[in-house]
Amino acid sequence: MARAHNFFPGPAVLPVPVLEATRDAVMDFNGIGVSIMEISHRDKAFEQVITEAQNDMLAIMGLSPDEYAVLFLGGGASMQFAMVPLNFLQKKAEYVNTGEWATKAIKEAKVIGEVVEVASSKDSKFSFIPKNIQFSPDADYVHITTNNTIYGTEWKTDPDTGNVPLVADMSSDILGIKRDFKKYSLIYAGAQKNLGPAGVTVVVIKKAWAEKAKQNLPNILKYKAHIDAGSLYNTPPVLPVFVVRQTLKWIIAQGGLDAIQKQNEKKAQIIYDVIDAHPDFYRGTVTVKEDRSLMNITFVLPTPELEDKFAAEAKARKMLGLKGHRTVGGMRASLYNACPIESVELLASFMEDFYKANK
Repeated sequence: MARAHNFFPGPAVLPVPVLEATRDAVMDFNGIGVSIMEISHRDKAFEQVITEAQNDMLAIMGLSPDEYAVLFLGGGASMQFAMVPLNFLQKKAEYVNTGEWATKAIKEAKVIGEVVEVASSKDSKFSFIPKNIQFSPDADYVHITTNNTIYGTEWKTDPDTGNVPLVADMSSDILGIKRDFKKYSLIYAGAQKNLGPAGVTVVVIKKAWAEKAKQNLPNILKYKAHIDAGSLYNTPPVLPVFVVRQTLKWIIAQGGLDAIQKQNEKKAQIIYDVIDAHPDFYRGTVTVKEDRSLMNITFVLPTPELEDKFAAEAKARKMLGLKGHRTVGGMRASLYNACPIESVELLASFMEDFYKANK
């Protein structure tokens, strides 16, 4: 089957070997005669899947299993918007607002307690990442969103919050860029961009911090309850967990984060070079180049009509998912880990041709 060129922002492109392994496991998992979707999550065969996924996740991130736990939960990142403050917001939490998902996280946290929006780029349409932020030493935690899927910005440097726990929504760039993961007390990510399909959320949490969480919560909302149960407190989404495991093995086979980031930088630069070469036609929406995302490249054309034409002609060439988010319009090319460089080169060539034909 000839595959299209997938630039969807999520659910998004997955590695072909992962799709093939998943296809096989859906019919016959490990040769035992049943689908991965039909096996008990308490069976030794599935316990091996989830344990391998947890171990591989920590190994790729350079984290110790003695200090950190990996959980596979439901509810998407949106559940984590509430679950984080439910567990850890005692007096006040500080949030950096860099886009729509950060805004939603702030809104949910305010239902639980006091939230200080310590920095924001909202007044500039989220076109940059705030710098030189002064965090309070008495905050319960600091929350950031590492990649702005809609507006195309990305934290390239992990903030220094001193002794205050750092929490991050890494849904759209997790394992796509190297970070000092030891700086974070909790990381969460909807899997449907770089890790797997929709339906599972990965949480990486420092065990010692989980011990300090509030206790007057239902167990299903306690991180510690999930840690104590090995992420099997309730039935996990077995098929998405299997896909995540396969994707992690694919990342390791590529050479780990060093190789993944190098490839992602190369892919992003190909498209940014076209945008920079024709700034009057392709206008990037991020105003500070160092803040430009490796994952989601956002730009606008001179008119909405040209944008519609661009999307239609790209789709005719089997380049899918290039329309910008419905709230902002414009164009967006999502270049997640599994997006082949051949797709990126084809998009860049099309952009050059479209410019020449429509300038």
